[in-house]
Amino acid sequence: MKIQFLGGAGEVTGSCFLVEAAKTRFLVDCGMVQGGREAAVRNRVRFAFNPDSIDFVLLTHAHIDHSGLLPKLVKEGFRGPIYTTTATADLLGVMLPDSAHIQESDAKRASRRPSRVDATPIYTQRDVVDCLAQVQPVDYESELAPCAEVRCRFRDAGHIIGSAIVEIWVKGRDGATKLVFSGDLGQPGRPIVRDPTPIEDADVLVIESTYGNRMHSDLAGVEEEMVSIVKRTLGERGGNVIIPAFAVGRTQQIIYQLHQLVRQGRLEHLKVFVDSPMATEVTRITRQHLRLFDEQAKALADWHAKGQNLPWLHFTASVEESIALNSIRGGAIIISASGMCDAGRIRHHLLHNLPRRECSVLIPGYQAHGTLGRRLVDGARQVRILGQDLPVRAAIHQVDGLSAHADRAALLEWTGGFRRPPSRTFVVHGEAQASQALADALRDRPGWRVTVPALGEQATIGFREVAR
Repeated sequence: MKIQFLGGAGEVTGSCFLVEAAKTRFLVDCGMVQGGREAAVRNRVRFAFNPDSIDFVLLTHAHIDHSGLLPKLVKEGFRGPIYTTTATADLLGVMLPDSAHIQESDAKRASRRPSRVDATPIYTQRDVVDCLAQVQPVDYESELAPCAEVRCRFRDAGHIIGSAIVEIWVKGRDGATKLVFSGDLGQPGRPIVRDPTPIEDADVLVIESTYGNRMHSDLAGVEEEMVSIVKRTLGERGGNVIIPAFAVGRTQQIIYQLHQLVRQGRLEHLKVFVDSPMATEVTRITRQHLRLFDEQAKALADWHAKGQNLPWLHFTASVEESIALNSIRGGAIIISASGMCDAGRIRHHLLHNLPRRECSVLIPGYQAHGTLGRRLVDGARQVRILGQDLPVRAAIHQVDGLSAHADRAALLEWTGGFRRPPSRTFVVHGEAQASQALADALRDRPGWRVTVPALGEQATIGFREVAR
């Protein structure tokens, strides 16, 4: 059996793993690389395999850095099924068309000015339609057999609605070898989604490490920080709070936290605008999967229903409504996508608020290298947005406790659920320092054999090597 790490190795985006075993070839995830011009170039290169040689895809969740190149895969010849959870399948119906729309819009703008950079869409809406026709929804906990030699099961990863840990059993001469791909694991004890499912055994483990070297603030600390940022910005300085947030997961969590703070009387007289048609649609889909919520979120499900009892919450739909927000000089919280500030309506809100000292930008989680969000977090004093060079005068706050990723302690706690160490463990989906830190911590445990694979590296695993 071979596993090739074609994305999400030594980096936090572009998750893609090729497994070859028992006369079958399949992918776990097929995501876009995000962050800067290098990412745009990498997303365009040919796959390191023939797409028509892939038998099936197992998709852990809907975020574009895990799913975003599926339409390209189909466009270039893949004709097999894409298995994923029912909620993820629903989200793909929103996420992938939006991704194609962004590419087509960027291409249209680029056509108006000469450039050496290829701006043609990687895929179009037509390719997305073809891709979605190959998606096959699967319920959590139910087993499926994509081929005679492989069976698998999706378990709740607690990252976003529909996110999954994938258990895979591959038949060999000496019995079945069990692979576990963690996908993106959520932080336990956070609202809306359930905690990650414990897994007790694996022969081969592939685990994410986004926060492998960092700890999140506890929920009380996160709420206190949010209250402080909002009160100082809206009340004392008279500015706006701009929040770049992923339309899936992060936006819903932020709305939930603000709602809790209003109910507790810690915030009042809010004006919150969710300026993302996709986030509005995702919020609707989220309501349809109430059974996947944790108990806290079920108790507050009414705050989703058409904004009832939330007169301070407004969802904008049209471009005109979005543009009108730019005339608000103070007192508003504007939540918009994309979460790393590189696309979507958030760029316009940053354009109008970053140069203003009275405003704040609240960044709720990890920002990939090369993204505008990362430059802001790293302290850039000037940035270029939509062709304009802007001074950064607004206060920049990164609140990692709002991240949907498990922190170092949570990752170690989850791996502690294995009854015995996997024969092989591969630490992926993290920057070099984060992945190495998690790998070192796992190596300190007796019996753990841990590797941090390089991008493109291939690992060969003998069935006898992992046979028990």
